[in-house]
Amino acid sequence: MSIFLPFRGPALVRAFYRFCVLGLLLLPRAGRAQSTDATGPLLTPAQFLGYPLGTQFTPHADLLRYVAHVVAHAPDRMKRVRYGSTYEHRPLEVVQIASADNFGRLDEIRHNNLRLAGLEKGAGQRQLPAVCWLSYNVHGNEAVSSEAVMQVLYDLANPADQQMQRWLKNTVVIVDPCVNPDGRDRYASWYNRVRNQSTTANPDSWEHHEPWPGGRYNHYYFDLNRDWAWQTQQETRQRIVLYNQWLPAVHADFHEMGPNNSYYFSPAAKPYHADITAWQRTFQGILGDYNKVTFDQNNWLYFTREIYDLYAPTYGDTWPAFNGAIGMTYEQGGGGPAGVAFARLDGDTLTLSQRIAHHHAASRTTIQATAERHDDLLREFETYFTTAQTKPRGEYKSYVLSTGNDPGQLRALTQYLERNQISYGFAPKRLKTRGFSYTSGQTESVQIEPRDVVVSMYQPKSTLVKVLFEPRPQLEDSLTYDITSWALPYAFGLRAFALPGRVDATAAAPAQALVQGPGAPSARPYAYLARWNSLQDARFLSRLLQQKVKVRYAEKEFEAEGEQYAPGSLIITRAGNEALGARFDQLVRAQADSAGTVVRAVKSGFSSAGRDLGSSTVHFVKQPTVAVVAGPGVDASAFGEVWHFFEQQLGYPLTVLGTDYLSRVSLQKYNVLILPNGSYADVYPDKALESLRAWVRDGGKLIALEGAARFLANKKDFLLKTKAVDSVAVRKDAKDNPYKLLRRYGDSEREEAEEVVQGSVYRVQLDNTHPLAFGYGSTYFALIRNPLNYGFLGKGGWNVGVIKKDSYSAGFIGAKARRELADTFVVGTQDLGRGEVVYLGDNPLFRAFWQGGKLLFSNALFMVGQ
Repeated sequence: MSIFLPFRGPALVRAFYRFCVLGLLLLPRAGRAQSTDATGPLLTPAQFLGYPLGTQFTPHADLLRYVAHVVAHAPDRMKRVRYGSTYEHRPLEVVQIASADNFGRLDEIRHNNLRLAGLEKGAGQRQLPAVCWLSYNVHGNEAVSSEAVMQVLYDLANPADQQMQRWLKNTVVIVDPCVNPDGRDRYASWYNRVRNQSTTANPDSWEHHEPWPGGRYNHYYFDLNRDWAWQTQQETRQRIVLYNQWLPAVHADFHEMGPNNSYYFSPAAKPYHADITAWQRTFQGILGDYNKVTFDQNNWLYFTREIYDLYAPTYGDTWPAFNGAIGMTYEQGGGGPAGVAFARLDGDTLTLSQRIAHHHAASRTTIQATAERHDDLLREFETYFTTAQTKPRGEYKSYVLSTGNDPGQLRALTQYLERNQISYGFAPKRLKTRGFSYTSGQTESVQIEPRDVVVSMYQPKSTLVKVLFEPRPQLEDSLTYDITSWALPYAFGLRAFALPGRVDATAAAPAQALVQGPGAPSARPYAYLARWNSLQDARFLSRLLQQKVKVRYAEKEFEAEGEQYAPGSLIITRAGNEALGARFDQLVRAQADSAGTVVRAVKSGFSSAGRDLGSSTVHFVKQPTVAVVAGPGVDASAFGEVWHFFEQQLGYPLTVLGTDYLSRVSLQKYNVLILPNGSYADVYPDKALESLRAWVRDGGKLIALEGAARFLANKKDFLLKTKAVDSVAVRKDAKDNPYKLLRRYGDSEREEAEEVVQGSVYRVQLDNTHPLAFGYGSTYFALIRNPLNYGFLGKGGWNVGVIKKDSYSAGFIGAKARRELADTFVVGTQDLGRGEVVYLGDNPLFRAFWQGGKLLFSNALFMVGQ
C-alpha cells in the first residue's frame, strides 16, 4: 500500500505531484543543474536539477544553485543572505521572503521585532507581519529536509500559488535550506556513490548502512542540534548572530527519525520546561491542528505528544522558545538508513518522495498558521518580553559572579552573555545579603564585592537568563532524553550566587592589563609568571611550546613580589631562553595577549614565601607529541570533541590514527595517546593490548576517556576496577518480598530510568596537590552522564577525583544510579613502568560547553607525568 496518495489530497499535494511529473517530461538532456540566471521561466526542482525530487540526493552546491535560481526569479520578494561558512568552507545562507508590498521594508520589520522585544528603543507595531523561520537539515543524514526545501522555495516564489502569496501578506519567511552542509554532503556523496542503479529497498543492502562516522554531524562530528545554547561550533555561532537580529515569532526545525516510524509534529511530549509559557504550549496545539488537517486528508500516519520534549535548552525548538518564539520540531520517519526507498517492518515501502511530500506539507502549514494567527503571535511575543522585563519569573532576581574568579573564565562567560543579548553590569560597592551559593549548594550569607559581575532578571532576555542560570531546573517528568542540568556557573566552574533580590549595577567594566609588572620590553624582567586556572592559560602554554619557548611549572605554591601562585603556575624565565634573544619579551607578551591570559613580569627569581623559581620543585614542561584514535569502534562525537578541542580551542597539533590501520603504526613517534569514548574490544585484542602496555611501560602516556577507561578496567596491569554488584542484597530483597518480581510491562520505561544519569551535576572531591588537578580548588563540578561504578585505585594509583556520599548537586538521576554514584572513582592516574595511564571516567570535553573541565584535560596532556 502506498502512503502517498496523489489524487486524494488537497490542492498543494496535487500541485506538488504535477510538478514532479512535469519535471520527468522536461528533463534537460545533460541531466545536470541549469543556469541560475533569471532568463526563461521559473523552473521546478525537477526541471532545474535534471531528475525528479525523490530519485536521488542533491549535493549542497546544486541545492544552492537552485536557491539562486528561485531568488533570481523573484527579486521583488526574495533575497539571499550569506551568514557564514562551515569548517569545510561551504556557504551558509538563508533566503528572506516577503510579499512585494512588505519586501521593501524588511529592515523595518526586523527592527520592529527587536523593538517589540525591548532590545531596541522605541515602540513596536503589532500590525506588521510575523516572522517565521524554517531550518532544514541540521543533521546531515536526515537528508530529506534539503530535498523538500526546494519545493517549498518554489512555492514561495511561484506567483501562481495564490494561497502562498496570500499568506505572505502577513508573514516574513526566513528559510535556512541546509544548516549542516558538511554533514549533508558527507551523507549524500556516500549514498549516491554506493546506491544501486535500480532502487533497492532491501534493508540488507549496503546503501542502507552508513559507514563510520555517518553524516549526522558537522566537520568535527558535533551534533549541531545540541549546540544551539552553547554555540561551540562555527556554524551555530554564525547562525545565532543572524537569528538574534530577527528574533522570529515561530521557528520550525525539520528532522528525521528511524525509518519504521511515521511522522511527528506538535504538541510536544512532556516534560515541558517550566518556563515554556501557557501561550507557547497553546500554540503547539494550534500548529498540531493545522497539520492534522493536511495529514488526515491524505491518510498519512503521524503521532504527537511522544518522545520529543521541550526541556533542555540545547535544541532548535527549546532555544528559540526561550528567546520568545514558538519553537517546534518536525520528525519524518526515514533518516540515514532509509535511502531512496526502504522496506519497512510493516511490509510497506517508504520512499524519499513520500518523505519529501510530508515535510513539504508541514512547511506550508507552519507558514499558514503563522500568517493566519499573526495578530495573536505578535501580541504574545510582545507580552513575553514585556513580562520578562517587569515581572521576571522564578525565585531569583539577580545572579552574581565573583570578581575573584579566574579572569579568563569570567571573560569567556561575559562574552557568551553578550553574544546572546543578555545584559550585565558590575557591583559598585560592597553589599551583604543572603542567597544560594553554587559552590556549597546551600542558601547562606553572601558578600558582594565591588566589580562583581551582576546579571539582573529585569531585562528582555530574563527568561533565557533564568533557564541558563537556575541551579536546579524543575523537571515534571523524568522521561527526557537529554541532560537535565546545565547552569552556567557549574559549566564555567565559577564562584557565583543566585539572589532573591534585585542588585543595582553599573555599566562600567573594570579595566585589567594582560601583562602586569615592568611595562616595557626594555625593562628585561627576570621571568614572566602566569597562573594556571583556565583554558586560556592552557592555550598560552600551547602557543609558547610551539614557538620553542622553554616553560616551567611550579609543583608547590609560592609567593613572588606580593602575589600568591598555586601549584601549576607557569614560569617563563629568561634563563634557558637565551636563543630567542630580543624576541623573548615580545613573544611572551604577544602570546599572552593572543591567548587572553594574564601574565606578571617579575624582577627576581627569589620568592618571598615558598620555593624559589630555580627550585628542584620547578619542572620543565616537555612538549608532548600527541595522537588520538578514530574510526570504527570509537564514538564519533567523542572523537570529535577531542579533535575540536585541539584544533579550535587549544590550538595544538595532534595526529589522528585510524582504527583500521592502528596495529601497523609505530607508537614510538608519540608520547601521548588519547582513546576517546568507544568500544575497544575489536580495536585492542589481546596481542594489540599487550603492545599498548609495552608502549606505556616504555614512557608513553595513555589518556583513556569514558568507555575507553571501562575497557581497560579489570584488565591485567591496569588498576581501574569496577565495583561488584550487590547480588546478595538483591536476592534477599526478592526472598523477603517475592511479589517485587511481578513487574508491570507498562512501567518498564520508568524502571529503566532508575538506572539512568541524565546529565547531572556532581561535586567531585579533588586532590589538588596532584598535577591532574592543578588549578582547581578542593572540588570540581562535573556533568555526569553515566553511572561510574568504579572502586578506588589501589597501590600505585592516584585517586585524584572521587565522588563521595551526598555529592549530588543538580539534575535527574535514577535511584539505582544514585546508589552507584557514591564513593566512586572519577579521574586519576597510575604509574605503569616509566609511563602513565590517565583515567577520565567522566568526559570533561563533553559537547565543548563544559568549560570547567577543559583545564582538567589540559592537565592530563601537559602536567601529568612531567
